[in-house]
Parts: sequence; C-alpha cells; structure tokens
Amino acid sequence: MGSELVDAGTGRTLWGLREPQWYVSAWTSGSSTAALRLTEDEKAGRYGRVKATQLLRFPAFAPMLAGFAPYTKLLQALRAAACHPDAVAEFPYDWRLPVAHNGNLLASFGRRHLQAWRDHRVLADVRRTHPDGDQPARLVLVAHSMGGLVAWHACLDTDFAAEVRAVMTLGTPFFGAPKAVLLLASGRGSPLPLPRARLRELAAGLPGLYDLLPVYRCVGDVAEERRLTEGDVASAGGDADLAAASFAWHKSMAGAVLPGHVPVVGVHQPTVQALTFDAGVVSGHRYSFRPSQTGMQRVDIGGDGTVPSDSAQLPDASGKEVNEVRALAQSHGALAASAEVTLFAEYLLQAGWRAGPLMGAGELGLDVPEVVAAGEPFEATITGAERPTDVTCVVVDAATEAPVDVLRTGRVNGTLVARGQSPPPGLYWVRLDGGGASPVRHMIMSIGADRGDAGRTS
Repeated sequence: MGSELVDAGTGRTLWGLREPQWYVSAWTSGSSTAALRLTEDEKAGRYGRVKATQLLRFPAFAPMLAGFAPYTKLLQALRAAACHPDAVAEFPYDWRLPVAHNGNLLASFGRRHLQAWRDHRVLADVRRTHPDGDQPARLVLVAHSMGGLVAWHACLDTDFAAEVRAVMTLGTPFFGAPKAVLLLASGRGSPLPLPRARLRELAAGLPGLYDLLPVYRCVGDVAEERRLTEGDVASAGGDADLAAASFAWHKSMAGAVLPGHVPVVGVHQPTVQALTFDAGVVSGHRYSFRPSQTGMQRVDIGGDGTVPSDSAQLPDASGKEVNEVRALAQSHGALAASAEVTLFAEYLLQAGWRAGPLMGAGELGLDVPEVVAAGEPFEATITGAERPTDVTCVVVDAATEAPVDVLRTGRVNGTLVARGQSPPPGLYWVRLDGGGASPVRHMIMSIGADRGDAGRTS
C-alpha cells in the first residue's frame, strides 16, 4: 500500500491522499475504498483501470497494518547521495495486483532506467573523474515490504538480475505474515471493529494480499504444527483459488536469491507469528515454533509488528541463513523513514559498503491500539526499558510531526505502560524514544466514538 493509485480515466486519487480525514472516513464508511476493489475485467487479468503514479508522499493508514510513513525522506537522501538526482528512479506499482505481474513490470522498468542512465550526459563527466568510471553502471534496488517480493520476482529474469549490484529489502515478508490471514478473517464468534471489517471487505478480493500469506509452519500448536492451507484461508473468509495461486507462486520462488542482498529486519515489536483455527474463528499468537531436545517449543521471535523477524530474511544460494542482517527496533510502516535505513541505503549506493549495527542501537518495543476513540483514554505497552524515566512517549501529528500530547509512563501490575487521552479524529504517530536509536513509531487512527469500535493490533 506504499504507492499512490489513481483512476486512469478520471485522474481521481484512490489511495495516497494528503488529507488524514480521508482515511478516517474510508475505514468507517467503506465508500471511499469501493473503487479499489477489483472489477471483473481486472480479475480476468485485464489491467489498466487503476494507475500507480508515485510512491507515497503523505502518511497513510490501514487497520491491522497500521500506518505507512511516506518515502519522501528516503528518496531525497538517495538523490542527494547519488552522483546526480536522475540516477534515482522510483517504481510505484498497483499493490492490489499479483506480485508476479508487478515483478515483470519492475524488470522492464529497471532495464529502461538503467539504459537511460548509461546514456545520460552527466555520466560522461563521471567516467572521467571517478576511479571506477570505466565500469558500466548497475542497479541498486531499495525495496520496502511487498516491494521486496516484487524485486525478488523481477530477479528471476536472469538478464535483469545480471544488471543488479545489490538489493536492500526493508521488512519484506519473504515467507509471509500471519497477519495477512487475520485481515481475511470472517470474525465469526466475535464482532470485528468496524475499520477492520471495511479492510476485510477490500482485502478479500485482492491477489496482492494473498501473496503475503505465510508459507512456513505457523498453524496449530507444539503438538501438531503445520503450514497454512487453501482450506484454512477459505474457512477464514478468504478465496481458496487466490490462496492456491499464491502458494503456487511461492513454490516457484523456492531457491531464488537476490543479488547482493542486504535485509533490514524490524525487531522487538509485538508481532503475530502463529495461528490457530477454532470453529471458523482464527486467532493470532505471538510465538513461533522451534525444535528443542524435548520437542517443539513456542518461542517469541518478535518482528516489526507485521512481519515476523525470520520471515524478513532470505537464505542464500546454499540455503543457509544470511549473515548480513541489519536488525532495527522499528515498526513495519516506519522502517523506510528511519534515519538508520537512510544511512544504510546511502552507504550501499555510494560505495557498496555494508553497514553494520549502529552504536546505541535500541531494543524498545511498543504495543498500541490501532484505532482509538477521540477524547477517550488509551494505553500503550512498552518493552525493552526498565524504568519509566528511561523513555519518553509522545503523540505527534502524522502529517506535520507536531507534538500533540506527552503520555504519562508508569508501571501497572509490573508492566511498563504509557497513558493519555486520544487526540481529535485523524492520523497520529505514537513515538517512543529511549535515547539510543531512532524513536520507535507506531501509527494510530483516532475516530469519533460513533464510528465503530477500536481494537488492539494483536
């Protein structure tokens, strides 16, 4: 959901609007998201009704997935770090559609951009002054979330992959995320908060969402853990055929690698890693299954609040775990906007140097409600800190970054929490600062009390 989408015929913006109130209306009334649903022509593979125009320039919000920071800072930093701004191109794509379709588009786009850059007038001057100027220019891909899957598929094209020097992925769910199943869940047996129900109505028909389904052993308990099936997806309210197509795509990707891969993995945030099904109700759990001498055990490996940390890593060609992981205590939607990621990407672009962990890296985690009722009290749970005085928790306007409220921190039954009053309707970041790495940020949407129930992201 990181690309702006417009109606190709009318030019009307369908996703990525500047006004935060649009999201409040969209996820409570549902009317604003109707145009994002796939038409019969689109289901048949006849695309073109919707056009992706640019990466997000303004904060966006979706229930359960929480907030998405815009890519403006990252783009600006890369254009400043490159030898010329024209060397950097952004690739927006229609995230509703299959990853394979968008991956093919990226391969074509990347080749065109590379050739245009090799023909660029500025490059002649670079060749004369740069010590490696006689080497042909190659591609560096920086991809967030589903964008990493798009890049992964694009690199199946061996000619394209040969032109790629390195790929940096930010919170990419290579092995899926159980939260994608929760998006599809019908919620039988318990009422859903209204914004989640609106997202489910949209997500159930989007092939791109199904490509985020988990493909590792995440269902059941330690006595009988297994992989997700098409039947599970159908029982949760999803489309079995779309699930089958996604599972087939993942099988086709087995063993595929990314050239010069540098994964940035969000850690220490409360993250759903496993699922159970009971009488049609699907539940998410914050543990993964790990073998031990006494059998399988439940272990909380954490993640970025959306993608489990293991899923954001891709084995190398030999099937071994990658060693070059950059772990960062940050939420999924805020990864691409963090200062650490900007620094990693700049170094990779300029010199190919693979930056290690930064000094003062933090281990803070934050669990906040995804939707809050304006004017009502709300509470956030803090992990990774010992004392209330070790951290500062502030609510800031998502668009302007202006502080709105400083939350009170303290312990409740041994748990460190931050408490405050929900701000007026709109989008906000809850920002947790411990004085080490960049503040951990999670987005909340504040709605009127009459617009539906709020719900915690877990």
